[in-house]
Amino acid sequence: MLNYLLKRLAAIVPTVFFVTIIIFGLQQLLPGDPAVILAGENQDPDVIAYLQKKMHLDKALPVRYAYWVAGVFQGDLGESLRIQQPVLDLLKEKLPVTLELAALAMLIALVIGIPAGIVSAVGKDTVWDYAANVIALWGLSTPNFWLGILMILLFSVSLGWLPASGYVSPFEDLKANLAAMIMPAFVLGNAIAAVLMRHTRSAMLQVLNADYVRTARAKGLDERTVVLKHALRNALTPIITLGALEFGTLLSGAVLTEQVFSIPGFGKLIVDAVFNRDYAVVQGVVLFTSSVYIVLNLLADLAYFLVNPRLRDSA
Repeated sequence: MLNYLLKRLAAIVPTVFFVTIIIFGLQQLLPGDPAVILAGENQDPDVIAYLQKKMHLDKALPVRYAYWVAGVFQGDLGESLRIQQPVLDLLKEKLPVTLELAALAMLIALVIGIPAGIVSAVGKDTVWDYAANVIALWGLSTPNFWLGILMILLFSVSLGWLPASGYVSPFEDLKANLAAMIMPAFVLGNAIAAVLMRHTRSAMLQVLNADYVRTARAKGLDERTVVLKHALRNALTPIITLGALEFGTLLSGAVLTEQVFSIPGFGKLIVDAVFNRDYAVVQGVVLFTSSVYIVLNLLADLAYFLVNPRLRDSA
C-alpha cells in the first residue's frame, strides 16, 4: 500500500502543475483589461498604471504566471481588489459555511441513496424496486433551484417552520443554524441520493450474482449477512468513487442553491468575483476546488484498500 501511495503522490505533482497552467491560462482569455475595469468610470491613466503594476499586468505572461505560482507556494493567493482583502482570508471565511452545507447534503444523500439502492437490488422487479427507481428519477429530473423555491413556499411561507434564507453560525446558535441549513442541504442531497441509488443498485446487482455470494448462501448464512457483509462490501468501489466526486462538487460551491437560500459560501463568492472581474478571487477559488478534487480522489483510492482485500494483496 505504501508503494501505491507514493506512486499516487508522485502523480499528483504534475497534475497540480498542469491545473495551475490551465487556471491561469483560461483566466487570461477573459475579455477586457482588469485594470481598466477596476479603475471605474473616470479611468484615470495613473490609476490604471498603478493597478497594472500591482497585478503585474505590465509583465510578460510567463512572468505573471511565475509571480502567481510563487505566491501560491508561499500561501499568498493574491488580494481581492474589490474589497481589499486577501483571497486566503476569504477562503477561510467561506470554507466553514460550504463545508457544513456539503457535509449535511452528503449525509442526507448517503442515508437515502445507499439503502434505497440496496433495497432496489435485493427486491429486483418488485414494488420496492419500482418505487426506488421512481424516486431516483424524480431526484435526477428535479432542478435544484425549483425544488428549493417549492420548499421555501411550503416550509417557510405556508407553514412557517423554517427560515426562508440566511445563515447563522453554529457557534452562535446551533438550532438556528440547522434550521437554516436543512432545506438547502436536502435540496443538494436529494439529487446526489438519486445518483447514488442508481449506482448502488447497479453495483449490487452485479455482485449478488457472483459465485462467492452463492457460496455464502449455500453455507447457510442469513440474507442480511450475505447482502451487507459480502455483497455490499464488494460493491462499494464505484460508490466510493462517486461519493468522492460528488463531495468535491459540493465543496466547489452549489451556485444556484446558495443563491436561492442566500448562503454565503463558495458559490456566491465565485459568482460575485466573476461579475466583478476580481481575478485573484476567481483563481484562488478554482485552485482550491481543483486541489480538493485531487485530494478526494487520492482518499477514494486509499479507501479501496480498506473495502477490497484483493487490492491489498495485489499492491
